[in-house]
Amino acid sequence: MPTLTDFTATTLDGADKALSDYAGSAVLVVNTASQCGFTPQYAGLEKLHETFQDQGFAVLGFPCNQFGDQEPGAADEIGEFCERNYGVSFPMFEKVDVNGPDAHPVFEWLRTEKRGLLGQKIKWNFTKFLVGRDGRVIKRYGSTTKPEDIAADIEAALAS
Repeated sequence: MPTLTDFTATTLDGADKALSDYAGSAVLVVNTASQCGFTPQYAGLEKLHETFQDQGFAVLGFPCNQFGDQEPGAADEIGEFCERNYGVSFPMFEKVDVNGPDAHPVFEWLRTEKRGLLGQKIKWNFTKFLVGRDGRVIKRYGSTTKPEDIAADIEAALAS
């Protein structure tokens, strides 16, 4: 059975990154968008990252333009937007599809591990998946779940 560490992804600057770099860490994987009503969640995601990173936690952001064309920018524009407006310092990856035939393998795996209201499909931007230190998905959160509401689950994942 695969775990998060079996995958690779391309960073916003075009470098391939082995997600095995996060082995032993708790990780929150999020599909993001810069022009969405939930975009202010970047601030809360950054706060989680800053609060827990020294304990072995990372937020991984994956921009996605599949929902209402709310992430139309190129990689450099996305990175600049996130840093300038929300001080994002957590890893951001290239724009991906999260549903459909071209979905990134990480999201194909995440969707099969934890189903949501639409079954395996992701409903909207800022869907979040908490992955434990063992690389397995612990929980899926919808777009309306605020990052600060996940803090207790992150603390539990870090403690296990």
